[in-house]
Amino acid sequence: MQQNQGHTGSPIIPTLRYRNAVSAIDWLCDAFSFKKHLIVPDSNGQIAHAQLTYKNGMIMVGSARDDEFDKVQAPLADSDSLVSQSPYIIVSDVDLHYAKAVTVGAKIVMVPEDQDYGGRLYSCRDPEGNLWNFGSYDPWENP
Repeated sequence: MQQNQGHTGSPIIPTLRYRNAVSAIDWLCDAFSFKKHLIVPDSNGQIAHAQLTYKNGMIMVGSARDDEFDKVQAPLADSDSLVSQSPYIIVSDVDLHYAKAVTVGAKIVMVPEDQDYGGRLYSCRDPEGNLWNFGSYDPWENP
């Protein structure tokens, strides 16, 4: 397997499945400033695979479907479901990022607040209920 030797992105890439991945991708770009890196539609107009980037990070998104992967990972049952994992994304201005997310309808679950360990953080849910955390604390710079 050939690897990109100039690669500077994170080797950890969260994956998410959405009932309406087409809409979710647009929403994630509008709300959180993700950029479309690669979008692969399937023959039914859904998303077979998508890669969205933010700075040097990436998430992969796809439409829910009846395949082997969806037997182990599926969209949340409803937008208030308890989650077991959520991404933390480093942003330079938490309050500005929060304001943008609010304007596009993110469901805020924790308002921006300074943290005891440093930095500022807020948490929200996207339209399908996935939990997202955005903070200014950078653990790479502040171990």
